[in-house]
Amino acid sequence: MRFVSFNVQYGVGLDGVCDPKRIADAVRGADIIALQEVSRNLPKNSHADLPAIFASLLPDYFTAFGSGVDADMGSEIIDGKAVSRRLNFGNMVLSRYPILTVRNILLPRTRTFGLLNLQRSAVEALIGAPSGPIRVYSVHLDHTGPAERIMQIDYLKQRASLYGVEGGGISGHSDLGFPDAPHTDDYLLMGDFNMLPESSEYIAMAGPKDPYYGRTPRATCPTDALDYLGKRGAGAYTWEEPSRSDIRQYLDHCFVSGSLVGRLKDGWVDEACVASDHKPVWLEIG
Repeated sequence: MRFVSFNVQYGVGLDGVCDPKRIADAVRGADIIALQEVSRNLPKNSHADLPAIFASLLPDYFTAFGSGVDADMGSEIIDGKAVSRRLNFGNMVLSRYPILTVRNILLPRTRTFGLLNLQRSAVEALIGAPSGPIRVYSVHLDHTGPAERIMQIDYLKQRASLYGVEGGGISGHSDLGFPDAPHTDDYLLMGDFNMLPESSEYIAMAGPKDPYYGRTPRATCPTDALDYLGKRGAGAYTWEEPSRSDIRQYLDHCFVSGSLVGRLKDGWVDEACVASDHKPVWLEIG
């Protein structure tokens, strides 16, 4: 199976043009897609409904959208009718295989003064893949500081590892006349983590590196797939400042549960893509 994670910057590319079609074209070859910065009613992209647009551009994919931000953007009464204009900003999962359950996870945050701090989130999708059920999390962490990211990472790791205890978004389906969703320990945390490799928050996610053994896959710490495969070379990057190609950072990652490490086949970053200020990060699992 092929997976891809892509922060789409609300559809706007390095050239400043909003073009959802070239984003869809950039990820079309994947079986499962994780998108971040997916918006509805954002002025910067002419109020485009990106969840609906991506669903229409990729009609053979099942979709799940989870919004961290839900804020009024000028709702009013027109001719006696309430017209709602709300900003949604969150994450999306698209899958060639049925999405069995969905859970929108709101991550911890603290109030800022004078600097934008959005409610960050991760959308969890339990997917009925041919090789067996798998959980995919499309993740977007805070951009303003490592302490906030570490807090969010700790919470996110708990949700992923305690899935069997919490039951995801729903359990006991039979009470409603539906078959229960399967349980799986296999998961991927994919997205824009806004953290550099080996930073304090990266270590909070992946665990510290042993001087001799490196990082041993463990149930408590997901594994950075591209790093494990030796595909994150020197000078690699997943984000660049628009109009400043000299400013580049590696911020986007694909982490997998220890149960999936033995199935990792390949991974790469599509650095040639200009459909966003971020780059698609690809992963292949056998």
